[in-house]
Amino acid sequence: MNPLLSAEQAVLGSVLLDPGQLAHLDWLAPDHFYRPVHQALFAALRKHRTDGHPAVATKEPVPLSWVTDAVDEASRHVRGLTAVYAHTLISACPRPEHAPVYGRMVLEGAIQRSVTEHAIRLHQTARADALQGEVEETLHCADVLAGVFGDLARRWGSEPRPVAPATPPSTAPIAPPPVRADQVAEDEQFLLAVLVERPKAMDEVVGWLRPGDFADPAHGQLYRCLGALHHRGEPIDRITVLWEAQRRGLLADGTLTTEQLTAICDGVSPGSAEWLGEQVMRSSVTRTAATSARAIRSLAENEALAPGRLINHALHALGPLDDVRTRWHTANGRPTPTPTAPAPSPDRPPTARVHAALARSTPRPVSPPSARLGSAPTPAVARPPSRGHS
Repeated sequence: MNPLLSAEQAVLGSVLLDPGQLAHLDWLAPDHFYRPVHQALFAALRKHRTDGHPAVATKEPVPLSWVTDAVDEASRHVRGLTAVYAHTLISACPRPEHAPVYGRMVLEGAIQRSVTEHAIRLHQTARADALQGEVEETLHCADVLAGVFGDLARRWGSEPRPVAPATPPSTAPIAPPPVRADQVAEDEQFLLAVLVERPKAMDEVVGWLRPGDFADPAHGQLYRCLGALHHRGEPIDRITVLWEAQRRGLLADGTLTTEQLTAICDGVSPGSAEWLGEQVMRSSVTRTAATSARAIRSLAENEALAPGRLINHALHALGPLDDVRTRWHTANGRPTPTPTAPAPSPDRPPTARVHAALARSTPRPVSPPSARLGSAPTPAVARPPSRGHS
């Protein structure tokens, strides 16, 4: 049996049995349900409550019209819903007073689906931008994703903050799309050749370009050698670069070969290190975004991960993209935009309802010793009996 499907059925069954449970589910929206028929039925039940259906106000047994009217209203928006299925939902609800807990389960499933959908969208956008050599849509999509995380965290009742998972999700490095791979490799080789030929050009890129921005790890290691020579104030030419690569063991472990170094150092022609560095950064932005999206999707597919931890781990997975974005704006001479918190939505649940959504167990007040000796503890809240259908 699917736990999420059971939770959706139990929520609807509890409301069909006891319309008063809707007062404890104001934080739950129809689109939080996975099945369209459940979305339509929950929307119909909320509409009848807003319209003042007689079943909501009465303290008598719930009339059958509460069920039939909800089915009729929902059937206007979805096919396949019958009164028989409504009674199946009623039988699927163990206890109507547990509706907030069932609703929390439905919200948890909605959070996982939302994170997955937005991660897929970021990945697709990054790959599309990589083909076109652009980054703006990718960065916009990342901003939307970060805003979604903040909104989901507030709905769940937690504080959004990046937290590294104990075991990082396993994702393979993202390579540039085949159509662009040759161009990216050519830009990287051209940039390294310019930096070897004109060492002073290192000042144009060293402040924002990092070895990890290179798609080819060998090119990144060679740039690291150039950066080390530049940092120590030593001369840069093909002999000193070859020596630095040997000292770092790059020739011994096969990361670089003398033929690669010779090809890069001899392939010199006039070029702008700053412009070429920006091309490398463009590829780095989209590649990092795609990697972050895959990591977030992997986290969302872990059903054992609680929503609060999922959101915090997903925010941590966006961290590398934030770093690359900051350096991208530095390379373009633009100030890094300050992330703004999403504006409060008019239907955002109040704090009290967020606690209801969490449906945490509330500790019972501790009775003084004298009271505990003479009598058994009484429940903190007495639940009203369930109402049946007439």
